[in-house]
Amino acid sequence: MSARGPAFGIDIGGSGVKGALVDLTTGDLVHDRIKIATPHPSTPSAVAETVAKLVAQADWDGPVGITMPSVVVSGTVRTAANIDKSWIDTDAAKLFSLTLGGREVVVLNDADAAGMAEDRFGAARHVQGLVMLLTFGTGIGSALLYHGTLVPNTEFGHIEVKGKEAEHRAASSVKERKDLSYKQWAAEVTKVLVTLENLVWPDVIVAGGGISRDAEHWIPLLGNRTPVVAAHLRNTAGIVGAAMAVDSGLTP
Repeated sequence: MSARGPAFGIDIGGSGVKGALVDLTTGDLVHDRIKIATPHPSTPSAVAETVAKLVAQADWDGPVGITMPSVVVSGTVRTAANIDKSWIDTDAAKLFSLTLGGREVVVLNDADAAGMAEDRFGAARHVQGLVMLLTFGTGIGSALLYHGTLVPNTEFGHIEVKGKEAEHRAASSVKERKDLSYKQWAAEVTKVLVTLENLVWPDVIVAGGGISRDAEHWIPLLGNRTPVVAAHLRNTAGIVGAAMAVDSGLTP
């Protein structure tokens, strides 16, 4: 385990709130992942109560790291994707800490947490230098790490690529909605990757999101120069990254 022992991570998504205790020497979950449906409406108070139920179910009384599908600055939510808009400008770290009896809480963006996990334990664990993670789903989430240090709250999915927002061009939801072949969709992804790699010059790009399970069908079709690898941790990446964040005292 880490110097501080195991750490607890929670990943809040649009459909589920998932959590587990994490062994930070291996990135493995110490016990089976606990999942509770995200309440609807997913207001701050409702989600906080769900988090409290999950932590109680796990019988955990220590610090907790929590991810959200949001830009999070100093514990405060600044955007709301797939959660209720009333989260915007909510001090999530304070809310969760109070709901959990005043314990230490760290809150960060979900893609940032996944990037941290993939950088240390997953697809980029042997890469030295600049690592970019992109999650392809309803939109495109992003994370950027340099020698393991997170540059928080990148929003590369919103960059304009040839007159269109990146995630409106190349999210996996676009492939589904337009019924694109892998070849057609990979061409759109390539446009996004070329734009991004010309701006920040990563050493590797980690492709996450559900469509990474089908990586063999589309990663070989990409035409950008930077090596692209499929994420390894998938459903546990957010939990692991959240645990890493609270273990290190990270405050994005």
